[in-house]
Amino acid sequence: MASKKNKARSARDLNPRKFKKKTSVLVIEKVEYIDYKDVDLLGRFMSDRAKIKNRRVAGNTLQQQREIANAVKVAREMALLPYAKRVASTRTGGRGRDGGRDGGRDGGRDRDTSLSDSVNDTAVDDEVIDDVETSTDVATETEEA
Repeated sequence: MASKKNKARSARDLNPRKFKKKTSVLVIEKVEYIDYKDVDLLGRFMSDRAKIKNRRVAGNTLQQQREIANAVKVAREMALLPYAKRVASTRTGGRGRDGGRDGGRDGGRDRDTSLSDSVNDTAVDDEVIDDVETSTDVATETEEA
C-alpha cells in the first residue's frame, strides 16, 4: 500500500500545478466580524441563485467559511436574504414535466395538438360569424332599396 502512495506523490511532483491562492474579500477589506445584518457583504459570497459559494471559489479559510455560512443562514431565517431566486429561462424541448411518461395531467393527450385544435375551432367560429354578419348586411341593403 505504501507503493501506491509513492506513485501518487511522484505523479504530482512531476506535474505540479502552480497557481496563486485566491485571497478572500474578508482579508482585503479587513473585516473582523461577520454580521448577519450586513447583507451587501454576505451577498458577495452567494451565487446568482442565492447559493452559498464554496471555499475554493470565495477564497475563504475554513473558519471564515463557517462564519459566513452561519451568518447567511441566520439572515435567511430573518428574511434578509432569499433561500433561492427564481431564474426566468425559456425551456426548449426536454422531456417536460412528467419525465417523458404517458398519461400525465392531460390524460395522455398531446398538448400541442389540443392547443392547435382549439385555435382551429375558434377560427372556424369566426368565419361563421363573419358569414352571418355579411348576410344580414345584404338583407338590410335589399330592404332599404
